[in-house]
Amino acid sequence: MSAAIRFIARKILPLIADVEIRGDVSKLPKGGYMLASNHLGRLDSLVVYCVIDNDDLIHPLTDKYKQYWYGRLAGRIFNVTWLTRGQADLSAIKEFISRLKKNAVMIIAPEGTRSKSVSLLKAEPGAIYIASSANVGIIPVALTGTEDADVVARLKKFKKLKITITAGDEIYFPPDIKSVKGVERDALLQSSMDEVMCRIAAMLPESYRGYYKDFPRVKELLHPTS
Repeated sequence: MSAAIRFIARKILPLIADVEIRGDVSKLPKGGYMLASNHLGRLDSLVVYCVIDNDDLIHPLTDKYKQYWYGRLAGRIFNVTWLTRGQADLSAIKEFISRLKKNAVMIIAPEGTRSKSVSLLKAEPGAIYIASSANVGIIPVALTGTEDADVVARLKKFKKLKITITAGDEIYFPPDIKSVKGVERDALLQSSMDEVMCRIAAMLPESYRGYYKDFPRVKELLHPTS
């Protein structure tokens, strides 16, 4: 199924969209990593397949989408793992960690929901725990042009979509993060997640940066000192 979706992403999607891939995607590992992107619309997942070559993909999705026909369809097509937002599914987390250790690729949207304003929302830190436990890196990815409203408006006018996907460098977090306890661990997980999101923000136009636009780390990434 993954090969079929990649075919659609790389051969069919270009018929309706100009997809510009930025960053050196040739550096992406073949497996054993997490890909974290901003979440703009329903096309996000399909676009991400343009840069992934792995057949073992972990695709979590909140179960609120089960009530929509397109959510159920996406669930079947992408073989998603349904999760209840705001609740820790320990069995699913153990499965994710196990598969990542066996070179699977996990696709996540740390914001947890689509941004209706296209601007970044504050991200939840759970992905850091999973990546740290599996000892895999996280690759930040920035998307533009997949906003649902823009997609519909362009297609109605028979205009091609203008989509960009930018892949950043892989980030590793120490596996001992999970050994920290209590409030200190929560703060460490959140600051680590903020680092991922700041890297995504720095690859996005200013109007997309939202919650992270005034983070000093974003400014450091945009204007590194020599």
